[in-house]
Amino acid sequence: MIKDLVDSYGTWFRDERRLEDGRMTDLLHPYTHLFSPIQVNSVKIKNRIVMGPMGNVGMADETGRPGNKLIRYYTERARGGAGLITSGLVPVSYNVEPSLTEPGDLSVLPRIDRSRTVFPGWRVLAESIHAHGAKFFIQLSPGLGRVGSPECLLKKWRLPVSASWNPNFYLPVVPCRPLRDGECLKIIKNAGQAAADAKALLIDGVYLHGHEGYLLEQLVNPAFNRRRFGRFAKWQAFGIELVKHIRQRCGDQYPIMYRIDLSLALNETYGQRMRQVNPLKRFSRERTVEMTLDYMANLVKAGVDMFDVDLGCYENWWLPHPPTFMPPGCYLPLARLVKEHLAGQNITSNAGLPVPVVAVGKLGYPDLAERALREGMCDMIMLARPLLADPEWPNKAFAGRVRDIRPCIGDQEACINEFLEGGHPQCTVNPRAGFEDVFPAAPSPAAEAKRVAVVGAGPAGMICACTAARRGHRVVLFEKADRPGGQLIPASAPLAKHDLANYLGYLERLMEQTSKDCHLTPRFGLEATPGLLRSEGFEAVVICTGARPTRPAVEGAGLPHVIHAVDLLRRPSLAEKSHRVAVVGGGPEGCETAAMLAGQMGKQVTVIEILPHFMKGVCTATRGYLIHYMELAGVRLLNCTILKSITPTSVKVVRNVSPSVPDPYNTWTPLLPDNVKNPLARKIGLKQQETDIESDLVVLAVGFRPDDGLYEACVCERVAPDIRNIGDSFSVGRVFEATKAGYAAGIGL
Repeated sequence: MIKDLVDSYGTWFRDERRLEDGRMTDLLHPYTHLFSPIQVNSVKIKNRIVMGPMGNVGMADETGRPGNKLIRYYTERARGGAGLITSGLVPVSYNVEPSLTEPGDLSVLPRIDRSRTVFPGWRVLAESIHAHGAKFFIQLSPGLGRVGSPECLLKKWRLPVSASWNPNFYLPVVPCRPLRDGECLKIIKNAGQAAADAKALLIDGVYLHGHEGYLLEQLVNPAFNRRRFGRFAKWQAFGIELVKHIRQRCGDQYPIMYRIDLSLALNETYGQRMRQVNPLKRFSRERTVEMTLDYMANLVKAGVDMFDVDLGCYENWWLPHPPTFMPPGCYLPLARLVKEHLAGQNITSNAGLPVPVVAVGKLGYPDLAERALREGMCDMIMLARPLLADPEWPNKAFAGRVRDIRPCIGDQEACINEFLEGGHPQCTVNPRAGFEDVFPAAPSPAAEAKRVAVVGAGPAGMICACTAARRGHRVVLFEKADRPGGQLIPASAPLAKHDLANYLGYLERLMEQTSKDCHLTPRFGLEATPGLLRSEGFEAVVICTGARPTRPAVEGAGLPHVIHAVDLLRRPSLAEKSHRVAVVGGGPEGCETAAMLAGQMGKQVTVIEILPHFMKGVCTATRGYLIHYMELAGVRLLNCTILKSITPTSVKVVRNVSPSVPDPYNTWTPLLPDNVKNPLARKIGLKQQETDIESDLVVLAVGFRPDDGLYEACVCERVAPDIRNIGDSFSVGRVFEATKAGYAAGIGL
């Protein structure tokens, strides 16, 4: 089952029914099951919607105390109608793990263990959530272990820890030492104290962070726990003792939730590589599904009240963090399996209640969520990123306003990659996410209504125009194409990117409704010029004219069979008669196009990239997914390869074939950010070889340059007192930067 599931995630979009599952439809409204209450131990939850945990990196102060930012962030999701709010991970192993704190005992994560100085933040947070009728569980994490930062070796001269001698995930050459039994007991006692404190601070339950290869998972999975002696050599022992101790400290009526992966799915993902590749081969004895089900039954006996279940770990990071390309409801089969097993074995909680199973994994589609509950696949629905995108998701679904829900696009650039790069969690499509303490829910009305021109109806232009118009400005939106969307139109062309197509539809409806309610006038099929803008007497002009694709300066780049990726995405028929396709450029545009050509259109594809790594800087989940499933689809990836020329039948390249060139299909080791130097990195040698790659179609994906000519002309001719340049025409970026810029301009006019 696990093997079939993992393999299907690369081809699911060929099934029209599964594509329909990912539409934002309201065919099953009213959602009677989604909005029915449920009892978990002594706590009654008003509906079946759980806000999933997302790491609150950088959202508490440096001591770990929750402040206004974190409180406003969670309160907004409680106000939006979710029945149960869960926090991001809160470690309890600070006095054991050196990787958790920065020098000076500063923390990037919220803490409940530091001292009583952090308590008021948690109490206010719980009270604020309760004020909106929601319950709150704190996610306690026994630690990070081998997936924590290895920088503690340089900054503190201490090795990171794990269950056994395991390689650090980020720098596999750094070993993680085994925890001593006494240290494990200290973590268990810390967790019991944290749970008791949480109960005293009005938090309604605790949620144990036991999946994805974090420290709890490392201690209870034979893949990581290879201890031969001692109290925790039996792989279930640590988890069972942990739950029993929390139950002892908090009593029988305090809810305990446990997050678990049914399988790491490493063998199902990597097959033969599990016996060939370091460090994968030491993890081959992973916990089986049968072992996990037995462990879950023992956890219930120890005191667990409810579970949520997923797949995977850091080495196949796209599984526990499903990116946009993963199918809707990707883990519903797991929830059904666990629910049926618990019921079939007549396993009930210590409160004598059935054990609820929470479904996770791309469930932000109201009809799919409701159907999963009606068909008995699960008992609750967990929404994490969808509630970042739209905190009002539950209220809108209840009212039947599904078309008004701002859909998550699953790119993970803002919610995950942003804090990995040094920021804090945000949202690509919701500029207020993570800034609820800065921006009010409704922007303030403009002090003076202005006549505003917005040029370009991509995401930056559409959001700017709608925001400005709703504040009272009189806005004209110019777009030379016959429809809005800009680069969202080609970007949403692959079937697997249905989430982006949902978002484009949302923006179109938002603009249509704003045009009815406010002074917004779209003008499609009209190219704005400095003369036109000056003649209409605008008081402010916002330029959002996007970017143009670049073309490499090589012989043959102008041949008829050489096209830009963006043009192919707009017109996939351009590839109909081709069989062998060469894609030049291994960034996200090139790899997404290659994945579509191979997986959706059945082409033989080769991708050429000059750099050592494909998609450097892209979120690990997205990058891993694309590389893994391109490999399964037979896509040839050539890194450290220079394009020399293009002929009518081939592309000529020079490859570095040195054995030191990184494996382009490596998805089990992450790429470090540029500002983190790896002193142990292997240097790449040089051994060049000229090669001809047969191709009857060449697709260029070598980047874009800002199309800022109109902005410069408008400034030169002074067409208005206020002229701004945002989006790709200012600096080529992602949807994330475009929406932030559009919103900032809209509220700043």
